[in-house]
Amino acid sequence: MIFERQNLSNEELISLYKKLVKPRLIEEKMLILLRQGKVSKWFSGIGQEAISVGITAALDKDEYILPMHRNLGVFTSRDIPLHRLFSQWQGKKSGFTKGRDRSFHFGTQEFNIIGMISHLGPQMGVADGIALANKLKKNGKVTAVFTGEGATSEGDFHEALNIASVWDLPVLFVIENNGYGLSTPTNEQYRCENLADRGVGYGMESHIIDGNNILEVYTKIKALKASMMENPRPVLLEFKTFRMRGHEEASGTKYVPQELMDLWAEKDPIENYRNYLKLTAVLSDELDEEIRTTIKKEIDENWAITQAEPELVANLDEELNDVYRPYEFEPFEPSEEKDNIRVIDAISSALSQSMERHQNLVIMGQDIAEYGGAFKITEGFVEKFGKERVRNTPICESAVVSAANGLSINGHKAVVEMQFADFVSTGFNPIVNLLAKQHYRWGENSDVVVRMPCGGGTQAGPFHSQTNEAWFTKTPGLKVVYPAFPFDAKGLLNTAINDPNPVMFFEHKQLYRSVYQDVPKNYYTIPFGKAAVLQEGKDVTIISFGAGVHWALETLKNNPSISADLIDLRSLQPLDWETIYASVKKTNRVIILQEDTLFGGIASDISAMIMENCFEYLDAPVKRVGSIESAIPFMKALEDQYLPKGRFEKELKDLLTY
Repeated sequence: MIFERQNLSNEELISLYKKLVKPRLIEEKMLILLRQGKVSKWFSGIGQEAISVGITAALDKDEYILPMHRNLGVFTSRDIPLHRLFSQWQGKKSGFTKGRDRSFHFGTQEFNIIGMISHLGPQMGVADGIALANKLKKNGKVTAVFTGEGATSEGDFHEALNIASVWDLPVLFVIENNGYGLSTPTNEQYRCENLADRGVGYGMESHIIDGNNILEVYTKIKALKASMMENPRPVLLEFKTFRMRGHEEASGTKYVPQELMDLWAEKDPIENYRNYLKLTAVLSDELDEEIRTTIKKEIDENWAITQAEPELVANLDEELNDVYRPYEFEPFEPSEEKDNIRVIDAISSALSQSMERHQNLVIMGQDIAEYGGAFKITEGFVEKFGKERVRNTPICESAVVSAANGLSINGHKAVVEMQFADFVSTGFNPIVNLLAKQHYRWGENSDVVVRMPCGGGTQAGPFHSQTNEAWFTKTPGLKVVYPAFPFDAKGLLNTAINDPNPVMFFEHKQLYRSVYQDVPKNYYTIPFGKAAVLQEGKDVTIISFGAGVHWALETLKNNPSISADLIDLRSLQPLDWETIYASVKKTNRVIILQEDTLFGGIASDISAMIMENCFEYLDAPVKRVGSIESAIPFMKALEDQYLPKGRFEKELKDLLTY
């Protein structure tokens, strides 16, 4: 191994050595504690320390790094107090996740580190979003994101690289190629000679670096950082290294040939660097011993702090209160001046006025810029707000949602338009595992709205007609909104953008251009969790949302003798239980109408809660009406049969005569 110090001083060389030794000594301590049963699990980075340390040392402390399991050196090089790391691993309260997650599955704004989730790939999209925010701020900052060679097979890797390349984002994509994805060797994972070669396909600069040579890592990153400040762009880096221990300690290394272990043992990044420092008289035996003794003392003292900390005690209120970031609704009253407009116009108005109000708001989606989106909702936005804030995206929903999360982490708001709600399935993972869980896991909000053009009635078939709100109402941490009228659509979308929590905002396509209403011209908001009672009656409570509200209105218009409370839920998470229960106690009969298929839909939960909380007030079983249990078909006759609109009147009358 050849070390080239270039113009580094002795002090810098020693500083790098200290940063290398520290994670190694911590690991050695943890492995002992693991064998003693005092640590439950450990992902070892022994043999890979030079990558984490070299990159972190080369970046400014306010530049974001997104590490993985084996990057202890990132955390120690940012000088995180060791007892906080130890408490994190031990599930203590003073860790970074209050015992809710283990290992390095956390972030910390204090140290500009954002840890991964177990799905690995989405964090590269998060890095894109962080870098985009830096680019919008014009602060010259670089973002580094780590992945292993195994995760480069994930779609998120390719999506994130493509976005970064198209948008010229200053991201260092760091591949730690350590030979094995758990037990699967590289020759069973990919067929290109070097993963760095993939950069060509993205029009991206790439480099291969000796990941065990601390000076090569450090000086190369320093040079790239300086260059990227002048010429913002993504760079793909493949670090050749090796994992000297198991994927995690329980898995062992029996699948690795011994001669390979021996070869890489000779390339140990710390031993080789120490030998170099001694040969060049930069490091003496006495100084080496002093460094190690000091670090071991720090480790022992901080471990004692963690051990003295009491075991975590579960607090139910705290657990529930941390699912969402607290948000106090900001009331903006509607004006008297109104326009008679459609749902689609109301949504466009809300987006435009929110863009004016929030200068840090970015809208992203397929074809939303010059084209104005598939439904022309953002038509004219580029002229008003510029392409930096109104961004066409490649067709890669997962990385776009992850990038929206990265924007939020770095101080922006984001609205993502799914061209059709159906397409959210390819962005499902980051929504339910990043956006929804982020505040609960480590106290960071996810200020993202995902717009969902949805619903049937337009003969668009199985992939453009779903109303899939139930995918998300089940997921704690998400808010779900589903307006049926222009007035509600505008006010609720403004609230969604103000709310620092992730919001799934459903927009029924059939209502876009068919429903008109007098809507205030000004910027106004409507609180979540407040249903609208559209009609009042005494015989039955009708509960619905979206297009179902209009079906119910039509049914009541055609049957004037039916005296009904008609409740438009407007938001599904949170739900207005107070209004629901009050109506049920008055009318004593309930029918719930949803467009989605019945099984597993939100109507089932509403029904169950009414049965649990209002059973003694009911004069008949709670009735649910929904679509038939199939995918939504294309031809009109089949779609009409699928949707519940045609069956609702009969079901309502049957309930009234029960």
